[in-house]
Amino acid sequence: MADEIMTTAEAHEADAIPRAHAVHTDPKEQKACAQEPLPDAVTRKPVKQKSPAEWAYQRLILYIKNFEEQLDAEQEVAMGFTGAQAGTIRIEGIGYFDPDIITFYGSDDAGTRTQLVQHVSQLNVLLRAMPKRDGEDAPKRIGFRLAADLEEAAEATPDSA
Repeated sequence: MADEIMTTAEAHEADAIPRAHAVHTDPKEQKACAQEPLPDAVTRKPVKQKSPAEWAYQRLILYIKNFEEQLDAEQEVAMGFTGAQAGTIRIEGIGYFDPDIITFYGSDDAGTRTQLVQHVSQLNVLLRAMPKRDGEDAPKRIGFRLAADLEEAAEATPDSA
């Protein structure tokens, strides 16, 4: 790989721009795994100026939205827990509390209201496709609402660059 010559400013900028990359065994699924280019709402504020909670929250939004884009009309996103008997919850909301807490809001298979509060150092989320609930016309899509909220927040914040 050839080394690219950069100015000091370009090197600092390249170092500060977050990147995402994924590879999939099925070439048709490769596009579904990709996260680049990252939206302006994520890259506008330098990573070093974000709390661990804000940075984790933004990346979770991208993963959830991307996952939902691959679901059919009979499925919605849920998350499973590793290392616990809690099972899964349908993701109905996500938030963060600076500097280091992520919160998931939702309901379990029985419809019981559920909230998970987790430190970013323990963050381990398994996204699952679950059948939409009986009687609902359309699956709930939280990823698109989260992404829109992320864009609105970025537009309301002056450029940090």
